[in-house]
Formats: sequence, structure tokens, C-alpha cells
Amino acid sequence: MKTSVQQRAAPSMEAARRAFANGDLSATERICAQVLSADAADWAAWALLTETALLRGRHDAAIVSADRAIALAPDNPIAHVLRAKCLFLDGEARAACESAEIAARFAAAAPEALDAVGAIFGLLGLQSRAREFLRRAIALAPTVPQYLFNLAAAERMIGALSDAETHCDAAIAHDRHYGLAHYLRSDIRIQTAERNHIEEMEWLVREGRLAPSSEVMLRFALGKECEDLELHDRAFDHVAAGCDLQHRSLGDDPAAAVKEIDGIIAAHTWDWIDRAPPGYAAAAPVFVTGLPRTGTTLVERIIASHSQMHSVGETSAFAAEMRRAMADHAGGRDLETVGKRYMEAAATLRVPPNARFIDKTLENYLYCGLIHAALPAAKIILVQRRPMDACWAMYKAHFRGKFPFSYHQIELADYVLAFRRLSQHWRSVLPSAVLLEINYEDIVADQAAASRAIIDFIGLPWEEGVMRFHDSPAPSATASAVQVRRPIYASSVGKWRHHAERLKPLRARLATEIPEAELT
Repeated sequence: MKTSVQQRAAPSMEAARRAFANGDLSATERICAQVLSADAADWAAWALLTETALLRGRHDAAIVSADRAIALAPDNPIAHVLRAKCLFLDGEARAACESAEIAARFAAAAPEALDAVGAIFGLLGLQSRAREFLRRAIALAPTVPQYLFNLAAAERMIGALSDAETHCDAAIAHDRHYGLAHYLRSDIRIQTAERNHIEEMEWLVREGRLAPSSEVMLRFALGKECEDLELHDRAFDHVAAGCDLQHRSLGDDPAAAVKEIDGIIAAHTWDWIDRAPPGYAAAAPVFVTGLPRTGTTLVERIIASHSQMHSVGETSAFAAEMRRAMADHAGGRDLETVGKRYMEAAATLRVPPNARFIDKTLENYLYCGLIHAALPAAKIILVQRRPMDACWAMYKAHFRGKFPFSYHQIELADYVLAFRRLSQHWRSVLPSAVLLEINYEDIVADQAAASRAIIDFIGLPWEEGVMRFHDSPAPSATASAVQVRRPIYASSVGKWRHHAERLKPLRARLATEIPEAELT
């Protein structure tokens, strides 16, 4: 039976959930603080504060809130799901899986819990388990848009694209303002003049009843669908509007990320790498890294199509092990332990014993020197793309909490220039047997030659199946999950030229450090 305090808190928590659904994090946090001032044992308020902290990138605060929620409601699966999410986003894959399994044991027959467990298994890359729990949730509550969307997201990752579109349609039928469902649906297939959702979504924008977070997603969805139909001016209008909305909601210091890269360049010199203590040389994982939307998923799928390779996707596990080493005051002095712990964390992600695997965590480009020092037998593939195409591909995509520099032309250009300096640095300090740079355009121009170069670099015998990467049934949890199920295509090369006039600010900033020939 609810206490009087809990009864009084219930309407406030409903208001907090509405504020959260509308993207108003400040109001959510304010209401939760009021609830907790009256009753510090309200687990639901701590759970919601976990979500707001994650969206603000405050992972330390998020895990504290999640642990409070679990302490107050140890049998509640939602609390364990939130802890699993915090741990996964911090690269703690093993602990995240353990928390997800605890949540699964407590889920029983509650649709909200089944949906949450399915969603966390999807985040962990365990799409078959995700689909199982999400189907159970929908069987119990078939009209809840969130459940339908989460099932569609899992189906997209395993390549069940027709089912994913059907479930997006159902989610939108029950909530036509559901921005995430519109965004996912737009990406599932190439839209055509006969089958698209442009008129429907533009009407919703004009209606003016969308929450800001939903309008952002619809704007990016409209950009994608308009581009599919070669309505290039309308596509840019929607992308720019979405970027402006998203940029205004961010509190990040755009200079901080560039300073981080320049600090890495200054610290991780050839002398530092040469003098680094011995790492863990008994394992040879392959790291595929680079900026988003530059072809990293394509390279990952090419390698993963080889019979001797497995993919663990985007884990953030290496960065997590470095943070752990720093917290243990070992710093960079015990790189062998970092390497061993990283390999153990990767094994959590269903890698067969002693198998070689690919880690496609994008941000590993920050750690190439440390990766080589901790895992001297590892291979690192740094994927590059022509600057203007890379920038347009990032500008028109929504990354849901990651890569905040991508929503403003000048900030995007500054980060791409910093990444270019970092690439040049790694090229100068890492051995050629350790680092391979591969250009997306070279793969498109000659798939066979590029694929042979990649497979040779990682020391494997050639297999013709590598050329049929798009037939692989393996799940893909990246933004390119749909594209990599198609054969290589050249239509994305040079797309920025449709927007040359409106991308002038970005191009001008790039031209301060990049030769004109590379910007054509």
C-alpha cells in the first residue's frame, strides 16, 4: 500500500516524466529534486535522474543515481537496466551484461520491464535476446509506441527491415509525434516518389505541436527523405534546422574536444611510445576507427566476413580500461594489465575463446598510441574520407548524444582539422605494420584491391567471401546498419556538391589547413 508521501509524489513524478519526454531536462531534474526533498527513498526519482545525467554526459552522476535506485528497489528490473546502460556507456561491458542479466531475471510479465530489458540487450549488441523480450512486451501491450519502436530498432540491426518498417508505422499510428520512430523509418530504405513520408512529416512540423527533441528527429528524417528524392534545397533546409535546434540544446565547450586532440599529439610522441613499458603481446585484435559516417562500418563488415574474424562492435572498452588504470594510480605504467583487462572485457561480448576480433569503437582514434603500447600485436585501421563529403555526411546525421561538434559548420570544420592533425601524427609515430590508413573512396573505386590490402594487413589468407560482406547475417548496431546490407555503391561520393553554396562557411574554415585539391 502506498504511503501518503508516495501518493503525494505520484503526480509530481508524472509531471517529471512528461518533462523528460518533451526533452526538458532542467524541469525534469527540478521536479525530481522536489520529490526527493520530501522523500529521499523515491527510487523512481533516482531512476529518472540517471536518465537526465546520461543525456548530459555526466556519467559519474548517472551511476550514483542508478545505484541509489537499486539500493531502494533491489528487485526492480528498470533500476538494473539503467545501471547496465551507465556501465555500457562507460565501456564496462562485462559489468553491463551482468546487470542486464539481473534485470532479465526480475522482468517477469510486466511489459514496461520486458521492453527495458529488450532495449538494453539491444544496446549490448545481443539482438536476438533483445527481440525475444521486446516481442513479449508487445504481446502484452501491443499499442505502446515505445515498445513498437524498440522492436523496430532491434529488427533494423539484424536486417529484418520490412518488419522494422511495419513496427515503425505502428508506433507512429499510435503517436504521430514520435520523432524517433519517424527518424528510424526514414532510414530503413531508400525513399521514392511513390513511397515516402515527406508530406506527412512537413505537415507535423508546420502544425507546431512537436516537442523540440521530436522536431529535431523529424528534421533529420526529412533531410534524409528529401535527399533520397533529390530535393536538395529542401533537404538542406531541414538538416540545417535540425542542426540549429540540436546545437542550441547543447552545453558543450566546442574548443574542449579540439584541445583534447592537440594535447594527445603533444603527449604521445614517438619517444613516449618507444619508451612505454611492455604491453600485452599475446593477443592481436583489430581496431577499426575514424570519424563517424566515413566508412568504418564498411571496413568492419569486410573484415568480419572473413571466417577467422569476429566483431564486437562499438565497445568503448579500451577507453574504460585506461580510465580504470588512471583511477588505480597506475596511469600508463602498467600497460600490460590494461591490455589483458581489455581482452577480458572483449570476451564478455560473446567472442569465442582465442578468436581474433574487430573493435569498431569510433573514438579509439584518440587512443591509437596507447592501443599500440598496451597491445603491441594489435592492428589499427584508420578510415579516411574526402573532407567535404565526410563533413556533409556528419552534418546531416543525428548522433543521439555523441559527436556534439557535428551540428555547427565551423565547429565541425575545426574538429575535422584537429582529426586530420591527429591522423598525421599517428602516421608519423606508429609503425607501418601497426597502422593502416584506408580511404573510403578507394574502397568504392576498387573493392577487390582495397579488401585484399585490408586482409593482407591484418595477416589473414584471402577469402572470396570477403567480397560478399553485404550478405552477412551478423547484426550491426551502427548508423550504417542499413547501408552495409547493400553492395558497395558510389552514389554517396560527391554529394556535398549539391550544397556547395550553403556549405561555404565550413569549406572556408577547412581551406585554412587543407589544400584546395582535396576540397573539390
